[in-house]
Amino acid sequence: MTFTFRPLDPLRDAELLHSWVTHPKAVYWMMQDASPADVERVYTDIATDPHHHALLGLDEDGTPVFLMEKYDPVHRELVGLYEPLPGDVGMHFLTPATDTPVHGFTRAVITAVLAHLFEDPATSRVVVEPDVANTAVHALNEAVGFAAAREIEKPEKRALLSFCTRERFLAATGVAA
Repeated sequence: MTFTFRPLDPLRDAELLHSWVTHPKAVYWMMQDASPADVERVYTDIATDPHHHALLGLDEDGTPVFLMEKYDPVHRELVGLYEPLPGDVGMHFLTPATDTPVHGFTRAVITAVLAHLFEDPATSRVVVEPDVANTAVHALNEAVGFAAAREIEKPEKRALLSFCTRERFLAATGVAA
C-alpha cells in the first residue's frame, strides 16, 4: 500500500474527521462526544499551532484514509513528563473504523507514518504515549520498532511512553527512511 500526505484543512475535513473521531472504535482518541463544531475548532487550533500539525493520509486515489498528527514534545503533550532529546518528534495516528477491514492496513499506515517522519533528517526519534489499556496499539508499535520506556501520568490518561529510533524502525520493517 502506498500513501501520500496532505495538510488537514479544518473547514473542509471537519465532517469526515467527526465521523472518524466519534466512532466507538476511536475511544482512545477521546472525542466521543465531540460535535462537528468541536472537531473543527480542535483542528483549527492545531492548524495555527507552530508545534503541532495534522495531516491526512491519502490512498492511491487521493482519498483520505487515516489521520496523522505530529508534535514537538518540547512544547506539546509531554512537557515535563520526560526529558526530550534533540530530534524527538511526537506522533498520533488514527485509522477510521470500517465495515470492510483490509488485512495489514493499520500496520501499513503506521509504517508510512514513521517513514514520513524519518524522511526529515532532523528527526532522530519518534515518541508516542498511547493509553496503557490500548494493548492493540502497543503490539503494533513494537512491531515497527518502538520500545516501551515507562508508564506516565497525563492529565487525560495513564500512558505508555515509547520511543522508536530510525535504526530500530529500519531493523523492524526494512524500510529505509
